Amino acid sequence: MKYSLLALLSGLFLALGWPTYGFPILLFFGFVPLLLSEHQLRTAKGKSSWKILGLSYITFVIWNFITTNWLWYADPFGASFAILVNSLLMAILFVIYHKLAAKTTLNKALIGLVSLWLCFEKLHLGWEFSWPWLNLGNGFSEYYKWIQWYEFTGTFGGSLWVWIVNIVLFKGILGYQQTKDKRFISSSLIKSVVLVILPISISLIMYYNYEEQKETVEVIALQPNIDPYSEKYSVSNMEFADLLVDLSEHEIETSTRLLLTPETYFAKNVRLSQFEASRFKYQLDQLLYTYKNLNIVSGISFYKLIHDKDSLTPESNYYKDNLWYNDYNSAILLNGNKTEIYHKSKLVVGVENFPYQEILMPIIGDAMIDLGGTVAMKSTQDYRSVFDLKATEAKLAPIICYESVYGEFVTEYVRNGANLLGIITNDAWWDTTQGHKQHLSYARLRAIENRRSVVRSANTGISALINERGDITSSLPYGEQGVLKGKVALNETLTVYTKIGDVISRIALFLALFILLISFFRKPKV
Repeated sequence: MKYSLLALLSGLFLALGWPTYGFPILLFFGFVPLLLSEHQLRTAKGKSSWKILGLSYITFVIWNFITTNWLWYADPFGASFAILVNSLLMAILFVIYHKLAAKTTLNKALIGLVSLWLCFEKLHLGWEFSWPWLNLGNGFSEYYKWIQWYEFTGTFGGSLWVWIVNIVLFKGILGYQQTKDKRFISSSLIKSVVLVILPISISLIMYYNYEEQKETVEVIALQPNIDPYSEKYSVSNMEFADLLVDLSEHEIETSTRLLLTPETYFAKNVRLSQFEASRFKYQLDQLLYTYKNLNIVSGISFYKLIHDKDSLTPESNYYKDNLWYNDYNSAILLNGNKTEIYHKSKLVVGVENFPYQEILMPIIGDAMIDLGGTVAMKSTQDYRSVFDLKATEAKLAPIICYESVYGEFVTEYVRNGANLLGIITNDAWWDTTQGHKQHLSYARLRAIENRRSVVRSANTGISALINERGDITSSLPYGEQGVLKGKVALNETLTVYTKIGDVISRIALFLALFILLISFFRKPKV
């Protein structure tokens, strides 16, 4: 019972430290009860891997459930899968740590645990079951003034910060339990306070001394507020074009350079080869003819028919009678001179891609993990396109929905020349839960990491303008139809993080491999 209570406590600390409702100081000691229960079990009863798995699973199910239960609003199966499997993967890390601690010194085991955790977070950014929502560095997105130094480290700096403080506190309590010397407690508390206060102080100095670039561009973000369950996919593209004009025409001025609409704003699939001749594009061209310096960037659903079997890709979908199609969740740029297209490349698991088809298809058939969206396999592109906006120096990164959660991924746009980040999304799948709030909050991290302003257009909310320091300068509430208008700064300077990416995770991989090899495979000295 004592061990279960400690595991429960860890889960609650981690959950109550999470945005957008929590206080992230709790993250700095969230793992301590779990670490103490593991140590007590290991020293008292020897090998107890199954108990460690069970205890840590309690911790991580609580954390995952409280912070991401909003997934239920999209699909109960998808929510169950994401929560239970992600919790299991986290628990397995603690079992590895448990075995490692039995083979080597406590310090090496703890370094191994932190390194493995960072490797796990990096894995969640890259593999087909990608789900980096609970990467620890995301936990400071609402207290963004504390982590202005993310421009050097990215979110992995925050994850490492959390773990270092947890370990200092854990070792202090452990030292006291073993010796009854209160100096261990006082020393660890002093060290922890310094480790928390010093980075925050440096960050606050950076925040209040940061000066945005003086060059600006006037932008408009559309928030149509269309229910994706009952309306969005039943309305024609022509009707959405009319709505775009109706909502924006009273806000557009000759100085306006960008009109941004949400993800899949034009939701009725358009054949790529027929887009230029479509009626709704003609409607948009009429608006662009009136405002000759305007650029429209919009979300759209495209498809491409494939008749030749040799032209198929792993993402192609079978239609009928030797006919296949590629399905795209895309962003388009229209400005009267040209049309540019970007295809979304970080896909929602199960909805837009079927992970590890060769392995899972024979087992689960066509079951999908529905986190919100459509159910066809989406085709992607390798290159991060940047839209060069007409009549301005702005170069826009067209970031589509889920892509905005990936730090190093977004830096690819910036390295390709983007001086402004545009996020288009549809957050209505999760109703008024924490889902859309967390998604908006994470956008602050991308602004700080790259020192780029963000223009965010959401179907149902929250549309926002975010400056280079992570401040939300203006926004539209969830569930409100309207237009957000303002000026945002353009920045050409590359941050350290933009240049080097997730170097902390790469160092962690080296450390994890080194510690595992010397601990499990080195012959003991005679």
